[in-house]
Amino acid sequence: MKQKWKTFDFILIFTPIMLTLFGIVMIYSASMVIAVKSGDPANYYMVKQIQWFMIGLGLFIFCSFFNYRHYQKLMKFIVGILIIMLVLVLFEDPVKGAKSWLYIGGFSIQPAEFVKLGLIMYLASVYSKKQHYISHFGTAVLPPLVMTGILLGLITLQPDIGTAAIIFLIACSVIFSSGIKIRHLSLLIIAGLVFIVIAGVNMLDSERLSRFSGAYQPFLDAEDSGYQLIQSYLAIGTGGIDGLGLGQSIQKLGYLTEAHNDFIMAIIAEELGFVGVAIVLSLIAIIVLRGLYIASKCNDTFGSLLAIGISSMIGVQTFINLGSISGLLPITGVTLPFVSYGGSSLLVLLISMGILNNIARHVKKARLEPNMENEQIPYDEVSKKIRRVQMQ
Repeated sequence: MKQKWKTFDFILIFTPIMLTLFGIVMIYSASMVIAVKSGDPANYYMVKQIQWFMIGLGLFIFCSFFNYRHYQKLMKFIVGILIIMLVLVLFEDPVKGAKSWLYIGGFSIQPAEFVKLGLIMYLASVYSKKQHYISHFGTAVLPPLVMTGILLGLITLQPDIGTAAIIFLIACSVIFSSGIKIRHLSLLIIAGLVFIVIAGVNMLDSERLSRFSGAYQPFLDAEDSGYQLIQSYLAIGTGGIDGLGLGQSIQKLGYLTEAHNDFIMAIIAEELGFVGVAIVLSLIAIIVLRGLYIASKCNDTFGSLLAIGISSMIGVQTFINLGSISGLLPITGVTLPFVSYGGSSLLVLLISMGILNNIARHVKKARLEPNMENEQIPYDEVSKKIRRVQMQ
């Protein structure tokens, strides 16, 4: 039993839980005014986030013990569910101009959030099986891109260009790490960017165009398109080094919309200052770097690509969220991992952390018991045949 506990990666256990608990506190601070104005209790959003956290914590524990290699056997089922959800969501009523939410019973989920992790699993599974001919573009690289294109296409139909761009960047990180040739990756990036630009231009309306002018010239229309970013600037600038104090934000009093969601980092900066922001970003960086370290130590290609994909997902999402609140990027509605309000995002992140923990456990187990390393056999038949020949 003692040997079993040694396989757990406690950094990847406590860090995401600490971030989530901190996020719950900040959600309460940032949302109490919004909740009361809507006729709900002051702790309405905090309670809902706690409920999602309890569900996510159960899934986190389950995935920490569930052998990550079994996901390869479930790949067709996982991809099938993702496609069904993305199709069903197109029949829902739009919310804020996009059909992003799927309503099941009393719950509402965002299928696009689950596509992030599902696509990582799919690409990691397929490319791990094609390692012995990964340099062949037509037979190794291209086929999985068809499914990637289908998933991205369904997301752009919502329309949700921001999430599609994030998923595209995550996919590129997994594909690049699979060992394909640089020129093939360059072609994929160019093709992907062209697709996103064409899709974006065709779906642009006055509201979406205003996001660009609001991001790069916010003071030209301070009362409309630039309003949100200017309020974010005020929150960040007011906080200074150590902030106004927990719960003392002024911008959350109806000035900064989505304060508990996309712009929660602005409230953290206002209440806890540069120190609070630095601590949050340091904890997220620890998770990302730890995930990349696990990937570098994993002898199983599927596990390594899966760890890289999960780490990239958290890193890319954090970068885009910070870019949105600082004016570096247009406002896209991307949440800050573990901290922002949002059930679907939190569930996916905690499931991802459980999977990453399971990969870390196998890495540690292989180090503690070197003879166990031989059990890390890929599932593809070609690798099995090669091993049989080597044993003869």
